[in-house]
Amino acid sequence: MKIAILSRGAANYTTRRLKEEALARGHQVKVINYSKCYMTIEKGNPVVYYKGKALSDFDAIIPRIAQSYTKYGCAVVRQFEMRDVYTTGKSIAINRSRDKLRAYQLLAKAGVGVPKTVFARETADLEDVIEKAGGAPLIVKVARGTHGNGVVLAETVKAAKAVMQAFYVEGVTFLVQEFVKESAGTDIRALVVGSQVVASIKRQSLDDDFRSNTHQGGIGKPVKLTPEEERTAVKAARAMGLPVCGVDMMRSERGPLVLEVNSSASIKTPELLSSRNVAAKIIEYIERNAKRQHRKDRVGA
Repeated sequence: MKIAILSRGAANYTTRRLKEEALARGHQVKVINYSKCYMTIEKGNPVVYYKGKALSDFDAIIPRIAQSYTKYGCAVVRQFEMRDVYTTGKSIAINRSRDKLRAYQLLAKAGVGVPKTVFARETADLEDVIEKAGGAPLIVKVARGTHGNGVVLAETVKAAKAVMQAFYVEGVTFLVQEFVKESAGTDIRALVVGSQVVASIKRQSLDDDFRSNTHQGGIGKPVKLTPEEERTAVKAARAMGLPVCGVDMMRSERGPLVLEVNSSASIKTPELLSSRNVAAKIIEYIERNAKRQHRKDRVGA
């Protein structure tokens, strides 16, 4: 097969490993900086161009779209979809995973455990918002954010009000979320490929930071998931329509609670710590499903 990895960083660990495994399995691979692509839109002929050449003969794409390039990156992915190219992450699924409110709504509807969350923007009923989120301490986070950025722990009602008022003044849409004390400073990252978890790690903050994300200085170690946690991760991935993704969860007294489903999760820490060949699992998944889609297209034709 001919596979395109849509990534702005050819030297990025995940991009490099995916390319290595695809080449090792006999595929042709090209890393394409999607931010430098351009597209022509005309009747019956959606084309993506890169460095002056049409990208018209790929069998599959692996989108690695950065948060700050979501809109344009998804437009590029959608153009490939219009050409019936197989993708590990559809544009609509990537988009909805980046919108925290939409993601929580979809997860809750699918019966996936999530922290109690209140969504707000312009409201004077701050005390009622705080009460409905379970009271202080609580988490206030912007509706769009990644790597633990835009997330604040408000330890008192007064602090929570101040943070929400600041977001309100700046016109920022935010979520107010319960603080799960038994999971403070730790979470689980499960990498899902298809219908199974292929690697999982527990992330722990190094200091008093309540955020465990490794981008914020947290450390990770391999962890064995409970059957309920594995089912939750796979169910969350399915609810978001992302067969290849990272699912971040907290362990709580009422079971696993999903924090985020990441469409472009790094495989670096999970792969290195668990000694699992995650990249190979992703390429194997593409082999099975791209061929299946191609057969369906031929039958449909």
